Amino acid sequence: MKLQELANIAGNFPVREKTMPMLFIGHGHPMNALWDNDFTQTLTKLGKNMDKPSAVLVISAHWETIGTYVSVNPKPRTIHDFGGFSKELFDVRYEPKGHPELARELKSMVSITDVIEDHDMGLDHGAWTVLKFIWPDADVPVFEMSMDYSKPAAFHYQLGEQLKELRRKGVLILCSGNIVHNLRMIDWRDIDAKPYDWNLEFDQFVKNQLENRNFEALINYEKAGAAARLSIPTNDHYLPLMYALGLIEKNEAIKHIYEGYQFGSLSMRCFQAG
Repeated sequence: MKLQELANIAGNFPVREKTMPMLFIGHGHPMNALWDNDFTQTLTKLGKNMDKPSAVLVISAHWETIGTYVSVNPKPRTIHDFGGFSKELFDVRYEPKGHPELARELKSMVSITDVIEDHDMGLDHGAWTVLKFIWPDADVPVFEMSMDYSKPAAFHYQLGEQLKELRRKGVLILCSGNIVHNLRMIDWRDIDAKPYDWNLEFDQFVKNQLENRNFEALINYEKAGAAARLSIPTNDHYLPLMYALGLIEKNEAIKHIYEGYQFGSLSMRCFQAG
């Protein structure tokens, strides 16, 4: 066979995108979007050291629904889903393109539930306060998938498993929440307030289970005692971790890319797979 004939045949096969990482980011206080600190500097370094993906799928603590939705909005707007902060924060705009085609591919991958198209969803602060540091030029398409808060943690883990193929299609998946997130006990006066003992205990518990790949213990977090109950008074910020666990490949290394605490009752732990 001539070389040109071989090249023509090879050209008919689809080019496989590079498998992209999965990130779990503890996004913390919305004002991190304006602050220059060791956490935001870590996000900036991530963007500089990482290949740009074809798109980013965000699974955020701040889009909870009954049923599972995916945004097919081609032009997602910046959502300021909070109150009581400075005008400077409300002036921030981070508005990359959406990616309706990949969003619809996601629908076809999921068998555990029916994924419903949402045509209006923008980017909540679990997305843009993080991505503005990683890709500040907003030149990577972004779309979000919601979390069905009526479902147990195991459901979210299993749904995460069904999204692995997106990573092999060049999509970076960002799971944005917080492992420890107790607003009732937060010390709003001091970002560097000493973390509560239960914060330290549960954050370390999660780190240990990740390193031992004991995902079952993290899915059944209610069994982890008083520290877990104080760390997760509501599970909205914890559930993105379930997707992150489901997205990790069997032999894939887990790298802790940031460890820290804010306001006493938030863990800012971030980790990466791939």
